[in-house]
Amino acid sequence: MSGNSDIRVGVVRGIQYGLVEEADNFTPLVRKLGAGGVRVFFYWSQLEPEPGRYDWSVVDAVLEQSDADTELWFTITAASPWGSTRSTDFLPASTPHDPAGYAALVRALVEHCGGRVRYWQCENEPSNRLFWADSAADYVRHLIRFHAAVKAADPLAEVVLGGCAPGVFADLDEPDPERDFFRHVISTCGEHYDLFDLHLYGDPYLVPVMIGNARAALRAAGYEKPVVVGEYNGPLLIEFPELFGQLTDVLATDPMRPWHAMTVADFRAQRTTTPEARAAMERLYERMPELPSALQMFMHGCPPEAEAERHRLNADDIVIRNILALSCGIDRTFCWQLGPDTPEPSEWYSFLGLLFLKFALFGYDEDRRPVRYPCASAFTELAFRLDGAKAVERITVPERPDAYIYDIAGTEWQVGWLRRDHPAVEPEPLVWNNTKLGPRPIYLRANH
Repeated sequence: MSGNSDIRVGVVRGIQYGLVEEADNFTPLVRKLGAGGVRVFFYWSQLEPEPGRYDWSVVDAVLEQSDADTELWFTITAASPWGSTRSTDFLPASTPHDPAGYAALVRALVEHCGGRVRYWQCENEPSNRLFWADSAADYVRHLIRFHAAVKAADPLAEVVLGGCAPGVFADLDEPDPERDFFRHVISTCGEHYDLFDLHLYGDPYLVPVMIGNARAALRAAGYEKPVVVGEYNGPLLIEFPELFGQLTDVLATDPMRPWHAMTVADFRAQRTTTPEARAAMERLYERMPELPSALQMFMHGCPPEAEAERHRLNADDIVIRNILALSCGIDRTFCWQLGPDTPEPSEWYSFLGLLFLKFALFGYDEDRRPVRYPCASAFTELAFRLDGAKAVERITVPERPDAYIYDIAGTEWQVGWLRRDHPAVEPEPLVWNNTKLGPRPIYLRANH
């Protein structure tokens, strides 16, 4: 995207960069997408492999391939075999044994980047014990030190609160320990971060609800920070509750139960879930031919027609989810994810793999060459239509509450579609601006 827009859509490289595989040159794909920013994860184990010995090679790999127009967002994870209280080189992060030494690392890293990185994030989804092993109070102390180190090295950089998991602000009527985690954090350290990162998965039409609830929680804590979206994509399996009966065997193994610690070696050896959960997933795959197509489409090696349907839904979701978020005043979104962390992902037989592995804009062929998916084309067209956008504003059609039509202010474009509830029921077409709208988003020239 060009720099004349107040809105930018970016992409996440993945959960690890240069940790399991060699650091690659991924920014040509980012440029082909038209993305205006990229979010990259780095781990303490990469940045300080031994006490006092810094290694900036993976960071330099990103800096050297990124141009000045691409906003950089670095998520830093405190996971170290020797430095963190939960010893690991991958996940989960935990409190450093020597907090001052970790802060020195962060300051040195930010100084090394010389103002090239706009956003610095302290951990990813710390309310989830898969990613942060300690308490909310521990995270607050960790964040305060992180914030001070970043600002000492680059006062203009913006510190991002660790990403808020998607379900935290979706349904406030249900008790949620992760919501309690974030409420404690935002009530105690408002001066120690600049941006609130909300991850938008699940029902796309809950996006305005989640954004509104997050902002209300911030106001209740005594302030309101700008909200950015560090992750999103869809459709997600949890949007199809009628399929859960097919997953009874898998869910009985508590497949999202946090592991004590997962290392890079575990990842390479496909030890990313418990043996019982993996066995249940293998049994599910043995039943694939008899499963509903709506479940097959989330599985590796599914029939071509199921794969094509998922690609179609995914392409539409990229547009719908972004437009709904941007219409709420969000101006930065980052799509999960550019492509798989490794050409041959190891987590297909895990529940997390079933949920997230097909969220990729690019894949690989047998020669490890990138393959562009339909969702990447949808992303590119969206970025093109948003170039120069100042805001996204809904145009209401009182007689058709299922009509979602938006003016992209600052451009010549509008975008519109008709809501199709699940299970899918085709809505009656609507003619708008001499164009027949249906459930797939389409762009129209605005009559300003």
